[in-house]
Amino acid sequence: MDSSIAQILDRFKPLCLAELNARAAMLERLDNKYIVPAARFRPALEAFAEHFDVLEIDGKRAFTYATRYFDDENLRTYHAHHQGRRKRCKVRIREYVDAGISFLEVKLKDRRKLTVKRRLKIKAPMACLDQSCIDFVEHCHSALYDQPLGLVLRQVISMRYRRITLVAKAGGERMTIDSGLNFQAEGSLREIPGGLFILETKSPRGNGIADRVLRGLRLHPTAQCSKYCIGMAALDLVERRNRFLPALKRLELNTDPSHAA
Repeated sequence: MDSSIAQILDRFKPLCLAELNARAAMLERLDNKYIVPAARFRPALEAFAEHFDVLEIDGKRAFTYATRYFDDENLRTYHAHHQGRRKRCKVRIREYVDAGISFLEVKLKDRRKLTVKRRLKIKAPMACLDQSCIDFVEHCHSALYDQPLGLVLRQVISMRYRRITLVAKAGGERMTIDSGLNFQAEGSLREIPGGLFILETKSPRGNGIADRVLRGLRLHPTAQCSKYCIGMAALDLVERRNRFLPALKRLELNTDPSHAA
């Protein structure tokens, strides 16, 4: 992390994981994602210090995340996102590397377009989902959509990045700041340039303090910036990707335009 950014981050009051979850678990929320270069990120971070605290564990404020995404052989969860379907989900195993814990996570969209996240703690990251994980995915999907997902899931892509988590002092809102993101699949690797940050705001109505700060700095959300979908497109694992081309361009992950469809 750039030393000037680390210095700004030192101004934030720390809070522990239990305090974060009590103040803003945000398992149901509206999300906005912003792609921000370092030069424009610094003034935003300075403004956030007035309104947000930072997650700190064992003296650390930036943590490594390793995530594996699962889809079927026809990549139907990817295509549901590309087609903008309301009933869609993503299935992943997320490893909190520094803490040594892992969760199976299922992300869905409800009728209000809220992101709904459900998760199950697992013993270790796995390349294949066992029966308890499959049952959990089907339960989550059926509970929201009244029908099973019904796909044979396999790992299709993995990624790693560093994450900083901020929580609003007033509660009810949080945001994440990701950097150093790389995607891996089938022996291929793509990395996002180090000077770019992906900010994700999470609030009940999608117009929280962080969104207002960013808007005041003339920074606006980037539509269709799913890390899973971006990674699949960047690694040339899909033919249809036009929905994600603006985000790919901003992340300097341009692909062959002949693939757009």
